[in-house]
Amino acid sequence: MAAPGAGGRFLVIFDFDETLVNESSDDAVVRTAPGQALPDWLRASYREGQYNEQMQRVLAYLAQQGVAESAIRAEIQSIPETPGLSALLDFLRAHAQDFECVVLSDANSYFIETWLQHVGARQLFLEIFTNPAHFDSSGCLVPAPFHAHSCPSCPDNMCKQRILRDYLGRRGEERQRPFQRVFYVGDGANDVCPCLALGAADVAFARRDFPMHRILTHMQQTPAAPTHMQQTPAALRATVQPWSSGEDVMEYLRTAVGER
Repeated sequence: MAAPGAGGRFLVIFDFDETLVNESSDDAVVRTAPGQALPDWLRASYREGQYNEQMQRVLAYLAQQGVAESAIRAEIQSIPETPGLSALLDFLRAHAQDFECVVLSDANSYFIETWLQHVGARQLFLEIFTNPAHFDSSGCLVPAPFHAHSCPSCPDNMCKQRILRDYLGRRGEERQRPFQRVFYVGDGANDVCPCLALGAADVAFARRDFPMHRILTHMQQTPAAPTHMQQTPAALRATVQPWSSGEDVMEYLRTAVGER
């Protein structure tokens, strides 16, 4: 049997942190640390573009402090969903013949799988693209980079645009036709790069007043100026649609299936 959402006319890509869930899962897991905080030396060890490497150190520290898998699992399961998400996911389940859904996130597989299974939403997503993570023999959760790439705009461990382009190419061959439209739902600065792969008929749903929204709005308003993404804003062809809740996205998608 085909997975729910497989073969639909439209593709919906979701970020995870502050998109499906209402905070960063990396921040949430810090609450399992002694005093619910990291020591200064650990916070100061972060290097620009090396966030996956930083999380390896954070999770190793938690293991050294005796934080068990059960504590991490409980903390991740307790992360609240983004407002209105349940209504949006219910809509996508009810229109599985129209929408294919995937997750594209710089979190890690353990956090995402744990949360989606907990809320009963895992079956909605055909694939999850994220940094692989597993518990080693000492009980430490070890995340690894998703891939290597040469994009100068993205963290060293993940270029979401490359992943999206690869997926669109592969699924186009498997389906023997392209998606009619692609909808990308995100919030962060690292959600800008994949939006540059979207076409004129596609939609970039940018969470209102979050970095993705501010950057894309600036790109639209200053079409001749270069951006920190090292791309010209003219490369952005998709419609930018701000959202504050899952209902906002759902109402827009209703029009795509002819309900409005």
